[in-house]
Amino acid sequence: MTVLPLTQWRLVRTPPGAAATPDQLSRDLPSIPAQAPGTVASALLAQNAFDPALPENLDGDDFWYRATVDAHGPHRLVCEGLATIAEIFLDERLVATSQSMFVPLEAMLDLRGHHDLHICFRALGPLLEAKGPRAKWRPRMVSPQTLRLWRTTFLGRMPGWCPPVHAVGPFRAIELHPADEPFRLISCRTNYADDCGQLSVIVESQGREVRLACDGREIALQQDSDRYTGTLDLPGIAPWWPHTHGDPRLHEVSLNIDGVAFSLGRTGFRKIEIDRGADGGGFGLRVNDVAVFCRGACWTSADIVSLGGTRAQYEPLLTHARDAHMNMIRVGGTMLYETNAFHELCDELGILVWQDFMLANFDYPAADSDWCELLRAEADAFLWRTQMSPSLAVLCGGSEVFQQAAMMGVAAAKWSSPVFDELLASAVSRCRADVPYVPNTPFGGAPPFEPRTGVTHYYGVSAYMRPLSDARDAQVRFAAECLGFAHVPENDVELEDGRGAVVQPCWGERVPGDVGAVWFFEQVRNHYLQALYGVDPDQLRLDDPTRYLDLSRATTVEIVENVFNSWRRHGSQTRGGLVWFLRDVTPGAGWGVLDFSGAPKPVWHGLARAYRPLQVLLCDEGLNGLDVHVVNDGAETRPVEITLTCLRDGALPVMQATRRLELAPHSTSALPATDLWGAFFDTAYAYRFGPPSHDVTCAVMRDARNGDILSEAFHFPLGRGHAQADLGLAAELVQDDHGWSLHVSTRVFAQSVHVNDANYRALDHWRHLAPGAPRIIRLIPREGACETPQGKVSAVNGLDVAFYGARP
Repeated sequence: MTVLPLTQWRLVRTPPGAAATPDQLSRDLPSIPAQAPGTVASALLAQNAFDPALPENLDGDDFWYRATVDAHGPHRLVCEGLATIAEIFLDERLVATSQSMFVPLEAMLDLRGHHDLHICFRALGPLLEAKGPRAKWRPRMVSPQTLRLWRTTFLGRMPGWCPPVHAVGPFRAIELHPADEPFRLISCRTNYADDCGQLSVIVESQGREVRLACDGREIALQQDSDRYTGTLDLPGIAPWWPHTHGDPRLHEVSLNIDGVAFSLGRTGFRKIEIDRGADGGGFGLRVNDVAVFCRGACWTSADIVSLGGTRAQYEPLLTHARDAHMNMIRVGGTMLYETNAFHELCDELGILVWQDFMLANFDYPAADSDWCELLRAEADAFLWRTQMSPSLAVLCGGSEVFQQAAMMGVAAAKWSSPVFDELLASAVSRCRADVPYVPNTPFGGAPPFEPRTGVTHYYGVSAYMRPLSDARDAQVRFAAECLGFAHVPENDVELEDGRGAVVQPCWGERVPGDVGAVWFFEQVRNHYLQALYGVDPDQLRLDDPTRYLDLSRATTVEIVENVFNSWRRHGSQTRGGLVWFLRDVTPGAGWGVLDFSGAPKPVWHGLARAYRPLQVLLCDEGLNGLDVHVVNDGAETRPVEITLTCLRDGALPVMQATRRLELAPHSTSALPATDLWGAFFDTAYAYRFGPPSHDVTCAVMRDARNGDILSEAFHFPLGRGHAQADLGLAAELVQDDHGWSLHVSTRVFAQSVHVNDANYRALDHWRHLAPGAPRIIRLIPREGACETPQGKVSAVNGLDVAFYGARP
């Protein structure tokens, strides 16, 4: 017998409570095709009967799904996710009910041929009207307040954050499993210490002999009735690493039951610990006894309409994350648990996962035993199905619950509750003791959101419009979210009307924001645009919308590089930062570093440079001068050459020096620029004795073995400026075995050099370019592209140069 997926359904909509059982449904009701996994919204969208941008109250009606089943004998019906209040009927008989979107549902069915299977998703709206126990605080971010009483996602229910798409329907797979499966996995856990892995399993089976195998080694499990247990020791097994620090090695795990092999999937062996720092007030991760600077982004959803969870939906987004050198993704408490495919991809790609339980902002009903039992079942289900995932790195009680209480003046003793201190902590200890647990984020300080202690959500540089120096002055230890900006997409189509839309009053309507906040995220970006380039953004938007967009793009690129350079410098106490978000949930200038279509925005390129495992950084230390910092996250010693050059008028070298260094594995170091010069030189223009001798300092890290450029960094002692001039920018289009590329050079230092081509996407652009040898920018064809590349190369301080044709 095999597993039977139930994917094809018919969908009927009725007023709430109109039918208590399937036989009460009118035969005249219109129905539409629907998919499982899928949602009511995705079924309506497929019929052109739904617009994600327009509010529609899907919580206000009942929705009936119907499928036919042809099978015989006992079967186990497995529903991996039903949103949210659901009743399951076999023919006319109620066989199971669901009270939580996050708890899988199983029901035993005795099938005798042809049957009708109905699932009724009851209207959540009337239930949300009922008041619950009085809350100690009432956040404004989520509506309505009674959502805290029901186990469902906040996606679609956060005004200003995302489209109002209510989650209703079978958003995860529905399957029929044979009742006589050869085994049932109770637990499979890994441990790694002292270069030795351990694999421990508990299995239920009617077999006579069960053996466990991994990495070419196996043992016979010990039998106790129909339960088999055992631990396989694996000395010398290759460990799993985040991809920035080593190889994310995975190993096949299998059972052999009476001579028949069954795969359990793949797992990895690693040790993850929290590092509080020398003062005990910090937060960071050590993986396999190595300190890891965690960098990445906060996850939203691969598809906010269908809530899709397939490998095909996840892979492009997570590959972009890996290619930007992200080594951590956080799934926040306002989202939903992703499918096994998400975690398997993170395992393969070497991306750590910070996983919040689905709790955020509210004062939850900890005294409600039924609610707590649902949450316990939810936690156990998630932890069981991800028990073999080595990428799961942090389990967190939820998002901004303690912060919300503290900001509303609630006494510190009431910030937490047994939900976080006992229920979830116990679940993690019981099911995934190898993963550190944090009760909430932010957490650790007094108040809980202060940056200099524990975990924070850092928006000093961002919403609070602090100067760029605040990223360092705030003494951030770990930012589980940070740097929220209205990042402008690379493609003007994402801005709806392109150039014309920018000057319309509706331009900012689709820019996300926090309800009740005095800041507006376009205003935030404009604040920094003016600070960096010295122009009035509102006037520029009216006078030259195209340039306004380009400077807006360049602004957030410059900010993320500046902040992460500060946080990754040698001696920094900061151990991680995750930007807010990875991907936009609606078209426009959203928080994501990938746009709504999943394509990289300009800021993605800045992060890809800031997150590189091999890195050279320049840090202005005021009267102490300019320091050169070098980072090697990798597992091998790297011989490099560092060249430091000061340019006058962006062209004339007035100082230059080169130093060869051997970068130890997993190391950082720093040296003053004066050590490179061999004498005093006012590199940072801090002393200001006389007119400035230069306007930009360039640091280049090259591989000492072959001369390849590994990293570059820049310092502007006089600021960036906004004037445009003829820089002598040149671009040559070249085709080779790898495809198309541009060889770009300049006579005068060029800022934020970028490529515009309707049919091709550039890799590693929105970058500064110093005079000298050409830099190669690879071109990747966009979907459907069939033409030769043709477009222009631009710099925000220079004139455009066109490219077309190819060199023979």
